[in-house]
Amino acid sequence: MKKQVTSYVLVKYRFPKSIVIKARRDVPYEFKLTSRLILDEIMFKWNKQVLEDKINEAIDQQNIDDFDRLSKQYSKYIV
Repeated sequence: MKKQVTSYVLVKYRFPKSIVIKARRDVPYEFKLTSRLILDEIMFKWNKQVLEDKINEAIDQQNIDDFDRLSKQYSKYIV
């Protein structure tokens, strides 16, 4: 597992020149992993719902070609 790293750079403020104090902090690996997994799950559910809506629309319009094409895409979301 990666080490948690925090580094700060402090610069003394001088009146004639406007020097900004810079600070840098790395986000822990666990937070990055958790956020990535949550975003993946949200996108998976959203894409699945969009395909379901399109399939239902194709059924309502009795469009067999669209239904077949969308059903093949939807089969990837079913385990």
